[in-house]
Amino acid sequence: MREPALSDEILLNIEKPARYLGNEVNMVRKDPASVDIRFAMCFPDVYEIGMSHLGIQILYDMLNKREDTYCERVYSPWPDLHQIMKERQIPLFTLETQSPVRDMDFLGITIQYEMCYTNILQVLDLSRIPLQAKERTWEDPIVIGGGPCSYNPEPLAEFFDLFYIGEGETRYEDLLTLYKACRKADAAREEFLRKAAGIPGIYVPSLYEVSYHADGVIASFCPRFEDVPSRVEKEIVMDLGDTPYPTKPLVPFIKVTQDRVTLEIMRGCIRGCRFCQAGMLYRPTRERSLDQLKAWAHEMLKNTGHEEITLSSLSSSDYNRLKELVTFLIEEFRGKGVNISLPSLRIDAFSLDVMGQVQDVRKSSLTFAPEAGSQRLRDVINKGLTETDILEGAGAAFEGGWQKVKLYFMLGLPTENAEDISEIAHLAERIAERYYEIPKEERNGKCQITISTSFFVPKPFTPFQWAPMNRREEFKEKARQVKEDVKAQKNHKSLKYNWHEEDVTILEGVFARGDRRVAKALLRAYELGCMFDSWSEFFDNEKWLQAFADTGVSMDFYNHRERALDEILPWDFIDCGVSREFLEREWQRAREGTVTLNCRQKCSGCGAMRYQGGVCVEGKN
Repeated sequence: MREPALSDEILLNIEKPARYLGNEVNMVRKDPASVDIRFAMCFPDVYEIGMSHLGIQILYDMLNKREDTYCERVYSPWPDLHQIMKERQIPLFTLETQSPVRDMDFLGITIQYEMCYTNILQVLDLSRIPLQAKERTWEDPIVIGGGPCSYNPEPLAEFFDLFYIGEGETRYEDLLTLYKACRKADAAREEFLRKAAGIPGIYVPSLYEVSYHADGVIASFCPRFEDVPSRVEKEIVMDLGDTPYPTKPLVPFIKVTQDRVTLEIMRGCIRGCRFCQAGMLYRPTRERSLDQLKAWAHEMLKNTGHEEITLSSLSSSDYNRLKELVTFLIEEFRGKGVNISLPSLRIDAFSLDVMGQVQDVRKSSLTFAPEAGSQRLRDVINKGLTETDILEGAGAAFEGGWQKVKLYFMLGLPTENAEDISEIAHLAERIAERYYEIPKEERNGKCQITISTSFFVPKPFTPFQWAPMNRREEFKEKARQVKEDVKAQKNHKSLKYNWHEEDVTILEGVFARGDRRVAKALLRAYELGCMFDSWSEFFDNEKWLQAFADTGVSMDFYNHRERALDEILPWDFIDCGVSREFLEREWQRAREGTVTLNCRQKCSGCGAMRYQGGVCVEGKN
């Protein structure tokens, strides 16, 4: 094990030095000299965020099970340490062995959110890895990206050697085996990348070329060689019972965002909300077995010392054996100081009954996500939630002892009008009225309803991928309207309103649907000092505007025009499991305000039926 990469003098002068020391509970220790492959797994954000990400914990556990591989970790240094590392020319290092990242064979970067893109450049820069993939040699690691943003990898294409499209449990074995063979044969780096492109789910940007029409839209997107696939199909695990899972997850020494045991109960979602990228990408729904989850709960609590279990999924209410699982956890850990967290629940009688068993109702708040104020707009987005559902759910919650409710909405949804916006405050008022219908002596004090609005960003592989996005001024005006409407309600003292920053949303939209040309603006923004753009204290919109102006890249081109259905989109070469025909059909149904039933009610013919074992082939339709 090497000496610490940072001196005591540096550690004493930065915030939270434990971010950079490693040696956490359950950290894997290997002799780097005894392995063939060294893999640095990176989350391009601060340690506390990255350590809370289940995907990295899964891959860390899986890769370290290979005797020939040592997977280590690296996170984005906070700006205080970033400055010191630049000034003193300290290379970015892994936590496990304090080794320079550039000494690794692979640098795997999970890309969860568009606003972390400058942090990716920070990691490469501090690691002294050439930012442009075309400038790298075997002296540099293979830089591989994965995660939800890799479903449109084009804005980052010139910075990555390859991307892994889909769930990580299936193809790393093939990729690492190929790497070993190529290095043993003294093959050129380009030869390895060419062969890697033949592995399902692997996309190598340098092996494709793009041309554009005079109006800026893509004219063609083609592989440069005949043996390179024209389409890359996502990788997916159908049997979750046969996949690795970190039953000895890393336990940090400092407080992180998710400081608890995470049980992933299912993948996918049956609901089909038209704005939701995850609901499309992770189809079909796949559930973990109850017995497996029971065993993991015991093992992970024993191995971590955590005092809370959270059940993770996109829609936990839809897990078929949720009540059995929760009942088991309550009975098994009664009196042992173990709390149970249940995010991603729909607010209905079943979910409230489950939550009522595990929460201290006088202290907790409930979260509803109507997404739109009016029923018309909820039908447009296929939310599958009526006002009756919302009011009955709220009423049952209030009668069960809850008094705090959080309501989440989006502004700028396709077809939205002024009446839809006004209905946000009106719906919140009706929920408050429902609370005050309860006799005073039976209430738990004053009702508190927090309304939060975010601004809608169209995402790839959703029915709204063709939709125009609102302009900055439109977003600001809509938020102002909601604020005024909330003030005008009779129970306005029970209502509180928060909204997101519109400038960050505009930038997110550019990178969500951008192509290779926006990389110039991204690189320029990093050169101007942009980093940690998802953190309001560091986001600098003026620098971003300067970056786009300096590089001549139009933000309006990517955000504010409706795409034609026959336009080649930057991500069209990826097969995400749902068909383009289905997305086009849902885009049309959205404009008609027509609801599509969820997968358990009726098959919508999305294309995911090709994956055997998902909900669509269980004979329930």
